[in-house]
Amino acid sequence: MAFDTQEPLPVMRPAVREAYGPANLSGEPIFAGGFINFGYWRGINLNAPLSETDRIRSQQDLYRHVWDAVAPMEQLRLLEVGCGLGMGCALALRERRPAEVTGMDIHSAQLSRAQEAHAALLEQVPGRLRFVQGAAELMPFADAEFDVVVSVEATQHFPDLEAFAAETARVLRPGGRVAIASFFTAGGDAPSQGRALSQLLDTFANGLDIARPVTALTDALTASGLSGVRVESLGPQVWAGWDAWLSRLCAPDSWSRNFLKAYERRILDYYLITAQRR
Repeated sequence: MAFDTQEPLPVMRPAVREAYGPANLSGEPIFAGGFINFGYWRGINLNAPLSETDRIRSQQDLYRHVWDAVAPMEQLRLLEVGCGLGMGCALALRERRPAEVTGMDIHSAQLSRAQEAHAALLEQVPGRLRFVQGAAELMPFADAEFDVVVSVEATQHFPDLEAFAAETARVLRPGGRVAIASFFTAGGDAPSQGRALSQLLDTFANGLDIARPVTALTDALTASGLSGVRVESLGPQVWAGWDAWLSRLCAPDSWSRNFLKAYERRILDYYLITAQRR
């Protein structure tokens, strides 16, 4: 195996194994450029016909917004939890010049694709980019190994946010920073919102995404000893653009068009969460 691995790993939930293995979400037309996120659409004209270039830019801009929250990263050690095909890792190397970038994912198929997609870059920057198999709840790294930890649109899959937060705090050096972008229920009664999301969106119905309030993560980060936990809603920059892009590819009555509906009904929102290790 070309990437580092740790055994044993926690059992992967079946919906996650399927979506990022045989189904290969990164190959779906709704995503583009090897990224798998909804995008950050500020600065993109949603009233004009959207191109694949716009779509790729939206996904890159989501990473850039996350990195801006922990800037600067030059000459620091960066870990991305749930790196997928490693497109964010490669973009970080090009634009933010960290000393080292580690992409970690639980799915071996994703890591194999990442190794293949970035084979040339791995040769060009020996020692500065690596891909490692590991779980968010059990990271195969030493204490205080990283200066920055980021996770972009992966936390909605993690079954144990408390363990993820504890591991994040453990692998961060004192003074290190974390930034997480993902979608959560938007306040209110989580069980009833979870039921509503299961009726609207197949990814919640089949267990790929887990319905939880953003406070489940912020409380876990605080309990892990991280400080300065902050939350920013990215809903206005995410949902309208995501739906505008979907409108090119999906019928108006398709379940995927219900993300915007869930946001408008205040059931779901997209957040950026940041914190720092004391």
